[in-house]
Amino acid sequence: MAFSKRLVFAMIFAVFAIVKPSEAALDAHYYDRSCPVAEKIILETVKNATLYDPKVPARLLRMFFHDCFIRGCDASILLDSTMSTQAEKDGPPNISVRSFYVIEDAKRKLEKVCPRTVSCADVIAIAARDVVTLSGGPYWNVLKGRKDGTISRANETINLPAPTFNVSQLIQSFAARGLSVKDMVTLSGGHTIGFSHCSSFEARLQNFSKFHDVDPSMNYAFAQSLKKKCPRSNNRGKNAGTVLDSTSSVFDNDYYKQILSGKGVFGSDQALLGDYRTKWIVETFARDQKAFFREFATSMVKLGNFGVKETGQVRVNSRFVN
Repeated sequence: MAFSKRLVFAMIFAVFAIVKPSEAALDAHYYDRSCPVAEKIILETVKNATLYDPKVPARLLRMFFHDCFIRGCDASILLDSTMSTQAEKDGPPNISVRSFYVIEDAKRKLEKVCPRTVSCADVIAIAARDVVTLSGGPYWNVLKGRKDGTISRANETINLPAPTFNVSQLIQSFAARGLSVKDMVTLSGGHTIGFSHCSSFEARLQNFSKFHDVDPSMNYAFAQSLKKKCPRSNNRGKNAGTVLDSTSSVFDNDYYKQILSGKGVFGSDQALLGDYRTKWIVETFARDQKAFFREFATSMVKLGNFGVKETGQVRVNSRFVN
């Protein structure tokens, strides 16, 4: 990735958002005195990992979403399974997240210079912001001061919004996290970077319904191209799937343009165009990238404040409770 060029042209927004109150007071300057190099260490770690593996940005952004949606933003997604409990990271929706090593690496470096100071939950939140900016998207001030959770259960990943959800289900899922309809459509734009395995959308490609073999909301030529990428006989390999928009390594508004063309990969993506509550937002972001960037930064701050509590700990090792 051409990081220097993208950073120059990235739209930068300092977000001073009014977010839903939580049990802990977060602060953009939380580590200014206790660990002033924290954000620099995280940025350098994320940048180096992305140079090595271009899938890192999408995976770290997904990690932040999935972590916050389960028990609030508490880094429970990083905990390993035990003999008695299967952890979130091993739940079916999180198998494709991977890249946990990036957060582990950043945390090890932080422990050397600022022991027991920077929470894993804050590392995830900062890393999510950094991958967006490094990919050409907006910058925002990450509010910090989260504590790390001590509970992680794979069966709770069932509460994550599925790629098959309709708009009403999406609205309900996001509302449970204090997020509006606009937040939902905005955060769905995170799909502008990333890759999906065939299993998340193959049901749209054949035997879709009693009357349609292929999902009728999908562009026909696009559906045929996906069928070639996901043949019935061999669609379970780790590389079997497709990117989520035509500029998948760049954070931009192409995701919304794809939806307007009937090329949303997930059923939940394409559904946004077919509902009056969300269609106008898709159309707005498709023609105005600055508006999308501005709203994305605001919604990320809002999501990052969900379920944050003062109870918890600052883990020494991201994979285990202290």
